[in-house]
Amino acid sequence: MVNTGEAVAAGHGPAVTGSDPHRHLTTLEGWRDFIRAAPAPPALLPGGQYAALDEDARRAYDDERLDYHTRLGVVGTSVLRQVVTTGRRLTLLNRHAISARCGLILSGAAGTGKTTAITQLGKTHEATDRARHPGRERIPVTYVTVPPAATPRMLAMEFARFLGLPIPARANMTDVIEAVCGVAIDTSVSMILVDEIHNMQLATRSGAEVSDTLKYLSERIPATFVYAGIDLERQGLFTGIRGSQIAGRFTLIPTLPFPLADEWRGLVATIEDALRLRCHQAGTLAGLDRYLHQRTGGMIGSLSHLIRGAAIEAIQSGSEQITRKLLDTIGIDHAAQQESAPRMAAARRAAGRR
Repeated sequence: MVNTGEAVAAGHGPAVTGSDPHRHLTTLEGWRDFIRAAPAPPALLPGGQYAALDEDARRAYDDERLDYHTRLGVVGTSVLRQVVTTGRRLTLLNRHAISARCGLILSGAAGTGKTTAITQLGKTHEATDRARHPGRERIPVTYVTVPPAATPRMLAMEFARFLGLPIPARANMTDVIEAVCGVAIDTSVSMILVDEIHNMQLATRSGAEVSDTLKYLSERIPATFVYAGIDLERQGLFTGIRGSQIAGRFTLIPTLPFPLADEWRGLVATIEDALRLRCHQAGTLAGLDRYLHQRTGGMIGSLSHLIRGAAIEAIQSGSEQITRKLLDTIGIDHAAQQESAPRMAAARRAAGRR
């Protein structure tokens, strides 16, 4: 696969690695599990060696490959390179800023790789920070999500939860904010990733107050703020007084479906190279690039879901290869399924005319 500094989602958001799979990115422990190097891909055993395994060893080997395909890694795209390059530049611009720090926003449809892009940016930033400050106990990156129907207190508690702060149930909003800001400054937080920002509806009172809380945190904590959410332009994030403030301080990077072009073909080929199936014919998926685009609409998340699902089925069924016939049996997200139906029908009609 590719350098994590130049990688984007091959799946629906990042997988949490490490010994405890239940740890989540919105906790410091889960984030630290995520930024650790992923284990090496399992080796492909020759047919004779695989056949010689006893039942327990074969089950363990297959389980290792199943687990690997559920977490199939990341592949490089132009969007991720833009996110990492822009994010690095903004952190440098903000290094000595006292106020009005610049931020970054990723906006696009579901399944276009926003979460993985910002977390890979955070992973890259943390690696850079640790290289600059070896041996120091720091928390360079904080990752939170905006809860549905969020209130300022709910958002502040998300920050406190990530940082592991024991907040008493009766603590007021001011106490929570002060504790968060104090720990963030003391631990040198320098990048704050805020996901699911579309849950912050500026047209509502609570949404406006959440926006004000984020602005206040950005003034107190010397960090680069990175937002990600679904179709934020249409959600009204940049309208009104608060929206104009956001628009004036944040760089927007749209995340879009991939067209059927060289980059899409490269994504398919890279994911295929990462498969660990004993009988898969190299180049099969690359030869199905048009079909895969029709099935997924160019959505990287849908593509990952489809190929990973097919790989898992190939291992469990014993076929150990992905074919067009197998891909036809794998269901993906409803949005992609609904949109792909007319594309697939048109493709069949065109094939019939030929």
